[in-house]
Amino acid sequence: MAEIVDRSTKLDTEEDIYTKDGTVNYKNNPANRKKTGTWKACPFILGNECCERLAYYGMSMNLLLYFKNELHQHSATASKNLSNWSGTCYVTPLLGAFLADAYLGRYWTIAIFSIIYVMGMTLLTISASVSGLKPTCISKENCHASGTDVALTFLSLYLVALGTGGIKPCVSSYGADQFDDADEVEKKHKSSFFNWFYFSINIGALIASSVLVWVQDNVGWGWGFGIPAVAMALAVASFFSGTRLYRNQRPGGSPLTRICQVVVASWRKRRVRVPEDKSVLFETADEKSSIVGSRKLVHTKDFSFLDKAAIELQSDQVKESVNPWQLCTVTQVEELKSVIKLLPIWATGIMFSCVYGQMSNLFVLQGSYMDITINKFEIPPASLSIFDTISVIFWVPIYDRILVPVARKYTGHKSGLTQLQRMGTGLVISIFSMVAAGILEVVRLGIVRRHNYYDLEHIPMSIFWQVPQYFLIGLAEVFTFVGQLDFFYDQAPDSMRSLCSALSLTTVALGNYLSSLLVTIVMAVSTRGGKPGWIPDNLNRGQLQNFFWLLSILSVLNLGAYLVVARWYTYKRTVRTLRAIVGRSKRRIQVRLMKQGTLHDHQIDTTKKKYANAKLSIRFIHKDVCMVNDYDTIHL
Repeated sequence: MAEIVDRSTKLDTEEDIYTKDGTVNYKNNPANRKKTGTWKACPFILGNECCERLAYYGMSMNLLLYFKNELHQHSATASKNLSNWSGTCYVTPLLGAFLADAYLGRYWTIAIFSIIYVMGMTLLTISASVSGLKPTCISKENCHASGTDVALTFLSLYLVALGTGGIKPCVSSYGADQFDDADEVEKKHKSSFFNWFYFSINIGALIASSVLVWVQDNVGWGWGFGIPAVAMALAVASFFSGTRLYRNQRPGGSPLTRICQVVVASWRKRRVRVPEDKSVLFETADEKSSIVGSRKLVHTKDFSFLDKAAIELQSDQVKESVNPWQLCTVTQVEELKSVIKLLPIWATGIMFSCVYGQMSNLFVLQGSYMDITINKFEIPPASLSIFDTISVIFWVPIYDRILVPVARKYTGHKSGLTQLQRMGTGLVISIFSMVAAGILEVVRLGIVRRHNYYDLEHIPMSIFWQVPQYFLIGLAEVFTFVGQLDFFYDQAPDSMRSLCSALSLTTVALGNYLSSLLVTIVMAVSTRGGKPGWIPDNLNRGQLQNFFWLLSILSVLNLGAYLVVARWYTYKRTVRTLRAIVGRSKRRIQVRLMKQGTLHDHQIDTTKKKYANAKLSIRFIHKDVCMVNDYDTIHL
């Protein structure tokens, strides 16, 4: 039988003044909930992200043509170099995320790596504008880029890649940190933040894909890279301007060390049998987790071998202290389990990122062979990505205001679709984007053959026929990429959120590397016997549609794998405090306690600050009734 003891104690004034999730202000003191965080702090973070994305996309959207026209690289070589650099931009976040979670915290990681970012952008601007450093062209037949030109360009680009490593994995999580997870009112605003965050990204991308691409094609690369450099400087200024308003999570120590401790401890006890009663597994008695900045996690049945790390033996107690390489808490074990369960979902995002990467790669190459003029005004092929941005800006409010309420009526889920359903829908839409691109290329090559346009630079077919494939990519982003932001933040252990955000970003890196690998393979196979191959220098003599068909087939196979792993996945559950459940309610709450088959009703009067002093288990909450049994543990 559960023993309940009601107590009438006044809540400390601090609980109303300070946040409940352990965040601190810029002076490392407890964060005042009224003076810090929430939407007061978010404009500075959103402004930083908007300017940073303007800088990144303004530099990268037209980079393929810079490689071809200024560095005079072969189409396939330029495509591979762009894919490799883009991929690196999404691998370096692993470094930034580790430093943020383990040692520096998200604020200082963003600050330090932003400076590196500005250095890279400045050097790239110099390399493209200063005589003697920028690529030279003596005559149309004698154009070349020296080894120094190429080296300076790629040094600049990889400094930018390093700079992005500290920003990408931290900034979305840092914005979400401004809302207290333990406060139900603030928690509701957190999901809205991700929508505005992605909206800010696309405002920056909109300016980049229209104004900056035109500047690069019509004014020059010095201005084309210089404006993004200034935008990045503004991003840094915006971020520092909000310093006094930010809430900061303390770094919780090396997550990789904790993971290794669980693996080592479970291996040492590999011959020990896991007890049937999981409540005897080791966990701290305090309400708070022993891991700084982390809530306790509920024990799960998955990967039971790892539970051996939390089995307490007599030999584990050494002078009243615990050796973490021999004995780990349940929360520490569940951290590793959570990361392992994320990996299959993460892996299925690689193919989606490969498809997404074609927008700044082969879509641009395809568009460069189409009619790019409107009334003698030339449209840069890379600027067509503006329709991807418009698509995102168009679909985000429709999803939030129309689709979610309609879906909620049928699914009963508060978000309309679960995070997994949302991401899966995006995978389906991405298949149609590749089909649309393939069909367009078939039609384009049909015109080339019928009119013998093989050597014509721009065939008489409007580049605006590419709009559907860009629009479909944008729609897929709204489902998959925004879903990933929410999913990897929500399902990550509290002290590993930057690292798991970086993990999700590596799908973009691997997607670019996969694209580069596929281009290498298909060119090696398709050029046998002296054939021009699928992606030759002159695309009018190629078979680019075959590459899009290949991506379509791989995307279908990837969708099948996703459906399997999504069905297997179980969502993370945290240990909740009874006070957090009751929250700031102004009504009488009924808590129904079930222990050993016996039902006990107890009233918790929140207006008189009475709470049940108990250690129990919560199953679900429905309106005013809290059903309790042995699934999850709650503490007062």
